[in-house]
Amino acid sequence: MMLRTLIVDDEPLARRRIATMLRQIVGVEIVGEAGDGDTALDLVRTLAPDVVLLDVKMPGTNGFDLLPLLDGPVVPVVIFVTAFNHYASRAFEVSAVDYLLKPVAFDRMRDAMERARAALLSRDAEGRIAEMAAVIAALRDNPPDQPAKSAFESEFWVQRRGEFVRVPVSRLDWVGAERDYIRLHAGDDVFLLRETMAGMETRLDPTLFIRVHRSTVVRRTLVTAIRQAGYGAIKLALANGVEVPVGRTYATRVRQLLVGPAVEV
Repeated sequence: MMLRTLIVDDEPLARRRIATMLRQIVGVEIVGEAGDGDTALDLVRTLAPDVVLLDVKMPGTNGFDLLPLLDGPVVPVVIFVTAFNHYASRAFEVSAVDYLLKPVAFDRMRDAMERARAALLSRDAEGRIAEMAAVIAALRDNPPDQPAKSAFESEFWVQRRGEFVRVPVSRLDWVGAERDYIRLHAGDDVFLLRETMAGMETRLDPTLFIRVHRSTVVRRTLVTAIRQAGYGAIKLALANGVEVPVGRTYATRVRQLLVGPAVEV
C-alpha cells in the first residue's frame, strides 16, 4: 500500500530533511507539509493522509494539542519527530506508532514508516476510529497541560539501539554529565540521555538526590562517607564502591545537607 504522508514541523529545514528521506523510501507519497498545528489540522481534514510525521513543540497548537482535534471517518497514524526525548512516554500513551529523535537517521525513518504501514494493515477503519476515539476521550479527560501530580520525574525513557528503555528513578544511583549528554548510573547499567545537568537537577527530587559537582548528582542514601582528597578537596564514597569528587562550590552544601554543620571533614 502507498503511505500518503503529511509532514508537520515549524522548521522549514527540518521539513526538507524529512521530505528528502521519505522520497527515498518505496511506497511513500508526500501529500503535504505544514509549519503549525492549525494548518496541519486543516490538511488532515482535507487530504486524509495515512501517516502524519508530527513535531511536538510548535508555536500555537503543539503536537499533543493537535491529537484530540483529529476526527472524521479516517484518522491517520502518528509518528512524532522531535529534538526532545522526555516526551517519549506521553507519545506512546497517545498511541504514536514511533518516536524519532532529531537528527533522524535514514534507517530509523524507514523503520518508522514500516511500523506505520504495519499498523495500518493490522486494523480496519472501524478499529482505527474506535482506538483514536478512546485516545481523544482520554486526552479530553486528562489534557496534556494538566498540572503533573508530582513536580519531579518518576522515570526516564532512554533511547538505546533503536528502542526506548524505561529507567525508573528508584533505580538511579548517581548521574554524571558528559558534554551534551547525561549518564544515568543504575546498578550495573549505564544509560545515555541527551540533557543538561541543570535540567536534570530540576527533574530529580532534591529530597532524594543532591548535586555535589557541576557534573555530578548522587542519591543521598548511597553516600557512606565524605573523605579528604588532598589540597582541601573532598570526595564522596558511595555504597556501591564508586567515589565521586565534590566541587568546591558544592562543599558547604554537602556538609550541611549530608552530615550537618557541626561535623568537621
